[in-house]
Amino acid sequence: MPSLFSPASRVPCSARPPRSRGSRLRRLSPWFAAAALLAACSGPGTDVAGTTGSPASVGELTSVAVVTHGSPGDAFWNVVKNGAEAAGKDLGVRVEYNSAGDPGQQAKLIDNAVAQGVDGLVVSMANPDSLKPSIEKARAAGIPVVTINSGEAESVAYGAIGHVGQSERMAGESAGKRLAEAGKRKMLCVIHEAGNIGANDRCAGATQGFGQAVTLQVDINNPADAQARIKGALEADPALDAVLTLNSQVAARAVDAVRESRSKATVATFDLNTDVVEAIRAGTLLFAVDQQQYEQGYLPVVMLKLYRSNLNTVGGGHPVQTGPAFVDKRNVDAVAALVGQGTR
Repeated sequence: MPSLFSPASRVPCSARPPRSRGSRLRRLSPWFAAAALLAACSGPGTDVAGTTGSPASVGELTSVAVVTHGSPGDAFWNVVKNGAEAAGKDLGVRVEYNSAGDPGQQAKLIDNAVAQGVDGLVVSMANPDSLKPSIEKARAAGIPVVTINSGEAESVAYGAIGHVGQSERMAGESAGKRLAEAGKRKMLCVIHEAGNIGANDRCAGATQGFGQAVTLQVDINNPADAQARIKGALEADPALDAVLTLNSQVAARAVDAVRESRSKATVATFDLNTDVVEAIRAGTLLFAVDQQQYEQGYLPVVMLKLYRSNLNTVGGGHPVQTGPAFVDKRNVDAVAALVGQGTR
């Protein structure tokens, strides 16, 4: 079966039957609100520069490839995928989502999308240097790119028309301040993925917001070892009274490590899943930093739609921020149902 994004599947606008004004308005109405929200983020002097390569041409957006750095089936990235696919359904755009934990494999997925002639590309850049050549190929082919989640600092330089995500250093600083305000004095910040610039920025920001901190490197692909390492760090330094994890799956391991080590440390985390929700309810997690990743899937498709049809850009060279939001005992019950349905 040919790819969803094969050139043969793209029908020229002139070959499509005309639509009535009423039909077109009904089709566009689901995303007017999102478009208005994005437009409000734009600053004066927004330019279609930042779009290097072939000159932009006005036309319809029919296909979008979303390529992220998360492992297939990861709970966090499933929510991003849900957002992108929902936007595609609302806008009448075909969305194909793929992910790879290895930067080299992610670059190949981007190259495949470019070769297939997609109309727009959405990319997360946890390892920007590894993806730069592939993104340059997309731009040279006239394919507009929106970056999401990671790589905010490199987004404009790489020619993306915008970035949607959470400024990780700022979010980390906010999390660190919250732990300090809770009376904690020494923090363990757990990095789960080597080479991920977003994770490093989170810990750097948390250290700035909190003060005294120790960094621990673990491997998210080896959960048992990650738990053992956190437990060992707590046993080796009883002064550690706060643990900040950067991933919802690692958070559960940190809670278990605190219990096994008989530490009094308070655990907080980035990102949500059902385990995090239940831990907040139970009081074993103080809070979760929620970057509302559903928006990181949904909004870029809207941005690409506006760019392709009207050469609109969003943000004035600055990222569209989706966080940080915080989930704790005060609002966890309201958010829980949304986590269960895969939109938070």
